[in-house]
Amino acid sequence: SCVFVFFPLSRIYDEGKKSIPEHPYAFEADVEICLIGGNHKSPVERFWNGNNMIYILQKAGHNEESDLTEESKADDAVYDSELSQKEGSGPVPLSVRRAKQLISLYTMVQNPNMTHLKISRLVVLPPLWIRCDRSDPERTCWLGAEPLKTGNKITGINLHMVTCDGPTADKNCFADLEELKLAHKIKHSSVVMTKGFVQYELIRAAAIEGMLVGSESNIYIDITWNTVDKILQAPPLTSAATLNIILESGDPRSPVYQLYRELQFLLALAEGLKTGVTEWPERLESESAVALVQEFLTDLKTKLDGFCTSGNKNETEKIKCDTAAVDSSITSIFSERGDLDFAEQLWCKMRSVNSYQELVECFTLVIRSLERGEIQPWIHRGSSSLLSKLIQQSYHGKINGISLSGSTPIQMLLEIGLDKMKKDYVSFFIDQELATLTYLDYFISTSVDLQEQVHRVQKLHHMLEIMVSCTVLLQFKHENLFPLTQTCIKYYKENPLNEKHAFQLPIRPALVKKFYENDHPEIWKVDISSGHGQKEVKTTWQVSANPPAEHMISNNTGRLCDSTVSGDNEERMYFITMAKCSQVHFT
Repeated sequence: SCVFVFFPLSRIYDEGKKSIPEHPYAFEADVEICLIGGNHKSPVERFWNGNNMIYILQKAGHNEESDLTEESKADDAVYDSELSQKEGSGPVPLSVRRAKQLISLYTMVQNPNMTHLKISRLVVLPPLWIRCDRSDPERTCWLGAEPLKTGNKITGINLHMVTCDGPTADKNCFADLEELKLAHKIKHSSVVMTKGFVQYELIRAAAIEGMLVGSESNIYIDITWNTVDKILQAPPLTSAATLNIILESGDPRSPVYQLYRELQFLLALAEGLKTGVTEWPERLESESAVALVQEFLTDLKTKLDGFCTSGNKNETEKIKCDTAAVDSSITSIFSERGDLDFAEQLWCKMRSVNSYQELVECFTLVIRSLERGEIQPWIHRGSSSLLSKLIQQSYHGKINGISLSGSTPIQMLLEIGLDKMKKDYVSFFIDQELATLTYLDYFISTSVDLQEQVHRVQKLHHMLEIMVSCTVLLQFKHENLFPLTQTCIKYYKENPLNEKHAFQLPIRPALVKKFYENDHPEIWKVDISSGHGQKEVKTTWQVSANPPAEHMISNNTGRLCDSTVSGDNEERMYFITMAKCSQVHFT
């Protein structure tokens, strides 16, 4: 009944104000409900521009595991325990008929004229959207209902319907813009406005030989403009555009891949320090780390100032290897610093360590040389690592005993690697004039524990990968890299590492037009609207390479139609989606 619909919705809404639940609630025997809000992406954002919490209704999962779970909870009176724990599968839609029943019930409990329902405290509920299985002739994939209100009083309901056909490459199936506008005028208003939107994927178009990004990476551009002239119109250069960058670190063809490998070794040391189990990398050098350290120390003994220039040069060349396929201007984006101190050069030798025993042997050689006064190495000021303290003590001819046992050697290597990599990243951002040392202080602070310091270095690396990729793939200059850097820094000062986050940068379409002008759009849509505020009604027509809803299962999404490929005249398969809304007024 209506009352049994209202109270669960109201309770879920009240609880959602405190924190958005991670899992769906069991709503009815065949239905589960999700509350979407906060930083969670709305699954209906293409068709509804609200920014508040919304309900999403979908079919309840009925696999054996969830059935057993529900049976075990049958006698549990706590409502919260009815969370559905369905994992590993996407959302399942309801039948269109069932969805219409639920929309009707939702509309009734929001109608203040339904006094016979005896709802003592009528609450304006969040909008409701229901996943549909396209089982009706219109092929409906979403139904939605959104309360209209004046102050705290509900005055009506906005009803939404999203239908979808396809995929198809037949452009004869595409709508005519004038016919869409006429249909909207007849139903709603004689005065209409149009707004265009197009999304292009730039990563595929901009990829060059020797520099391709990872499978989870994506760089795409969203472009919007007012006054659409025709279906599939190319966006004017005066349009507003936003670049969206999702980048996964670690592509072997990246100019900074060697630095990424260093970071992975650093992470392995940090994990070993935390768990007591260290995964040592495979040896990639022809010589062992012990041999490299011994050679390094022998070389230092012949130098009075304790600074090995030739060793630094070799490391610089090593960092630049494996990038021959990339233009020489690209390799200059990031190169080894020229001011490596003793500890940093030692790290470059010892990052090939592949066992705990080898690690201990390397540090034994170093400490023995310091104790005997055979070397007086130079180190950067400000380091508080264990090795730096030993070196400073050696300047005075006496070193306090240190036991190279347990986790101490791992911590010593982690500290010098951390110091070195912090300086690498900071030097890049400062040299490129993308940030100041003060602005980067959060990422290099030593006031937090080693594990958090490593986590912040990971953030620095992700930012570096983004800058390098935009420079390489999109030929960005300082005027674009600078605001992008500020966006990344701001995000990472407030959030944990997230390589799936889309970093956004407003840009001029002309800057990247050459990458998309001959490409097929991923999404193209037109909004036809009339009215303002709560009286606004909108019709949306869209084509997209992928389904407009994740509950739509298809095996050929975004695929080129084999029968229409002829040289450069590739025709892409598209889903054709139409979203309409109508208003029902209660007073």
